[in-house]
Amino acid sequence: MDKQDILLHTKDGIFSYRVAGILIRNGKILLQRAPNDPGYAFPGGHINFGEVSEKALIREFREEIFADILPVRLLWIGENFFPMGEKNCHQICLYYLVSLCDESQIPLDGIFYAQDELEKKKIDLEFSWIDLKSLEHVEIYPICTKEKLLNLSDHVEQFVFIENL
Repeated sequence: MDKQDILLHTKDGIFSYRVAGILIRNGKILLQRAPNDPGYAFPGGHINFGEVSEKALIREFREEIFADILPVRLLWIGENFFPMGEKNCHQICLYYLVSLCDESQIPLDGIFYAQDELEKKKIDLEFSWIDLKSLEHVEIYPICTKEKLLNLSDHVEQFVFIENL
């Protein structure tokens, strides 16, 4: 039986429960984006109903980029509001600091590609290692996380991000 993503479609919009990994190596962060999309996001995906968030993150990294990760600690809890296609999305996302279990599993420099399944459709994803020093020139969603990346807190932070709806 297929597990069900926590992705609820209503007449008013979409609710999404997601988990994301913050993977930093040698002064660079791993980010993902759809080809032809100027903005990056953090790797991860939707949590399945009944699934623990850390397990979901491990599963998503394994499914998308064939990498085994270790969630180190929860960094942020984000409540994000943004357009998703023709509807508005209300998303709760848990952001974890993660480390690689085996550094030979993915390229540690440059760009590589993987596929993801969003609502039963295969989409290509571009993964890039972006230098933390050049983040000011990079579009990252949610926008408020850019500053947080450069000043990681020792405690869990909560934020609300509202994109023009």
